[in-house]
Amino acid sequence: MFNESTMTLREYSQRLGNISDEQLQAALSYFDLGEFLSAEPIPFGLFGQNLFVTSTAGEFVLRGVPHYDWQFPTEKFFTEQLHVKTRVPVPYPYLLNSSPEIFGWGFVIMPKMPGLQLADSQVVARLSMDERRGVARALAATLIEIQTLTWEFSGRYNTATQMIEPMSQDYRSWIVQRIRELITQAQSYNENTSASDAAWVENIIERTAHACLTPYQPCLVLEDYKEPNVVVTQDETGWQVSGVFDLMTAHFGDGEADLARQVGSYLRETSELADEFVQFYLNNKVLQPGFAERQQLYMLYDSLIIWSFWQGHAGGLPEDKTLALEQWAGPFVAYWEKYKI
Repeated sequence: MFNESTMTLREYSQRLGNISDEQLQAALSYFDLGEFLSAEPIPFGLFGQNLFVTSTAGEFVLRGVPHYDWQFPTEKFFTEQLHVKTRVPVPYPYLLNSSPEIFGWGFVIMPKMPGLQLADSQVVARLSMDERRGVARALAATLIEIQTLTWEFSGRYNTATQMIEPMSQDYRSWIVQRIRELITQAQSYNENTSASDAAWVENIIERTAHACLTPYQPCLVLEDYKEPNVVVTQDETGWQVSGVFDLMTAHFGDGEADLARQVGSYLRETSELADEFVQFYLNNKVLQPGFAERQQLYMLYDSLIIWSFWQGHAGGLPEDKTLALEQWAGPFVAYWEKYKI
């Protein structure tokens, strides 16, 4: 469609590759989003999928080069569910063009959400500890609202049927299965995950098993709910989350599982922020017995997602490749001891 020899190309990220103004205009025109004015790379985030685009119709985010063919349809489904059924601010409309005609890959255009980009470490560094605590409370409040999106069963979005398909087993049994799969995966990469680590993991599974028998209402679980995937604003009433995005891993399950990613992130800084986040959640939710024990299991699962990723991609954790799993993840799991009743 485009003759690259006659176009000025710019590489906005390694993943997106070279893109021309003409291609960006074509993408905007496909959705009738005005005349292209400018584009800016987004310097934060792990994968470089996103690009800020400004047109005469407004400010947008272009998202391209999907990790999987189901990534964008899944994000679109859950974005629309949150927009229609909750008060959670999401980038709606989530406009999807799966055709590779313009860029060589499918893409999404969505509104740029207003607020501070917490994925930008320089933005976070300028916030005081009191402001950070306010942000932590806002994150907890929005998580509670996210969890008002319930479903009759635990399951994932199926792009073929365009429906939520139920899991073949109970959600918490699925978590245990995934934990064991991630241990095996990490062990296949290197020697950092020892037999002792595997035994420690099995001990946690065993001692949290009874707490996992408690009934629950399946609700939305984002699995990657954390500061870098939101924007925030502040007014006279305090801090609010003004946008939630990056919903690739969203599914329906036990909402308690979504505390783990942000708690782990806060614990790498200071337990004070983790406490603020958790306490607001506890003060505003009706919890079932065994909450703290289940949190230990969910924290183990989330830690293993991160652990296995870095073993496979970097030969170990970026901060210290010599750490064993229990050394690194043990304090995160132990954090929940103080919430046992």
